[in-house]
Amino acid sequence: MTTTNKYIQINNLTDLIPEILPDSIISKSVCDKAGTKTILFGFAAGQELSEHTAARPAILHFLSGEATVTLGNDTFKAQANSWMQMPPHLPHSILAHSDTYMLLLMLPVGK
Repeated sequence: MTTTNKYIQINNLTDLIPEILPDSIISKSVCDKAGTKTILFGFAAGQELSEHTAARPAILHFLSGEATVTLGNDTFKAQANSWMQMPPHLPHSILAHSDTYMLLLMLPVGK
């Protein structure tokens, strides 16, 4: 990872969490600048983020693995390269079916 005053450059995001431990969810803050917070998650197979909401709009970008994502009343299968954007306050949850890497981007609240 290269960090300067002008940019952050990462060759391989999943290298930031080199191992997903059994029965765990690991998170690593990647960047928190200009109102956007970026967090890398590593979910072990079978792990779940139970239903919750966020005060900010967000993007879920799945890098690898397989998961079920519930956004409001809709359920989707996520896999490598699945991408979802959601508004603030939408109930959502994630259940990993295999070891899964996901990038979460929490966006600034619109004005």
